[in-house]
Amino acid sequence: MRSFLLALPLLCGWSLLPGPAEAEVLFVVNSMDPGIQVVDVATRAEIRQIPVLREPHHLALSPARDVLLVGDSGGNEILFLDPGTGELLKRERIANPYNLEFSPDGKMLVVTGLRRDQVDIYAWEAGTASLSLLGRVKPGDMPSHIAYRPDSKQAYVTVQGSRSIAAIDLETRQIAWTLQVGREPAGIIWHNGKLLVGIMGSDHVAVVDPEARRVDRTIRIGRGAHALFPSPGGGPIYVTSRLDSRITALDPATLDVMRVYEVPGGPDCISFDQRGRLWTTLRWTRQVALLDPETGEVSASPVGRSPHGILFQSRDLRPRADATAAR
Repeated sequence: MRSFLLALPLLCGWSLLPGPAEAEVLFVVNSMDPGIQVVDVATRAEIRQIPVLREPHHLALSPARDVLLVGDSGGNEILFLDPGTGELLKRERIANPYNLEFSPDGKMLVVTGLRRDQVDIYAWEAGTASLSLLGRVKPGDMPSHIAYRPDSKQAYVTVQGSRSIAAIDLETRQIAWTLQVGREPAGIIWHNGKLLVGIMGSDHVAVVDPEARRVDRTIRIGRGAHALFPSPGGGPIYVTSRLDSRITALDPATLDVMRVYEVPGGPDCISFDQRGRLWTTLRWTRQVALLDPETGEVSASPVGRSPHGILFQSRDLRPRADATAAR
């Protein structure tokens, strides 16, 4: 706690420094240098550093895109940031927020506690950017990533230690069903009525029928198949493989492999820029990489240790006249 208190005055002063107007930036969550870096895309230089208490992993942009939430799972809190200026709005005590995702209707936030084997369901009040706990479920060992049914009635959580996914009824806040899908399931998305699940302990994506509650198909991706990211505009679905260090593009209609990109360093999370390029964190090499899917060109630049979550933003980063470091 003492290190955070020493860093806070620097954060206050830093938030008042002039920043580039209409800058393209990356928010990079470093799990082992615990902090959030704001990186200028044009120069790859760090603009700002936001300290956290212990060990952040994932982030989520609010439905209105006006608040950026970052979960510090080791510090048991969520940081609320202004995604336009990077200023810290507030910190809120939340138990072990490893991963977090807003529901499609924007009314709820589901938070997985990987170390505490719990999934918390919160009501989201957009006007005040506040959270109210609605319920907690215990789906098994190491709940991790989250997806939703488009009508926001169910959330689907991968449970790494239990080799399963759990369907959670968001109205009753109870587990509706579970299904074994493979060793260490990680990333999960809803796509055309199916659930696509990265099987991190193996080398493939499992295609799950949530109505029949069965695995219909497997798609070989590479060892450490991890997370899935649909590209904007209905383009390819990109899948990261941390052990084979590659990103695989899947056809969104057939789910067949379209192209494989070798990206050394253990690609993990992806964010897309306005030109459709992929920015990905490289967990093993303290870097972020830029992948141009048209040319296949990859370029990397240094960040902190064990970079995990990432968000590309093109916003006006000039501080407001009434800016403060915390509210």
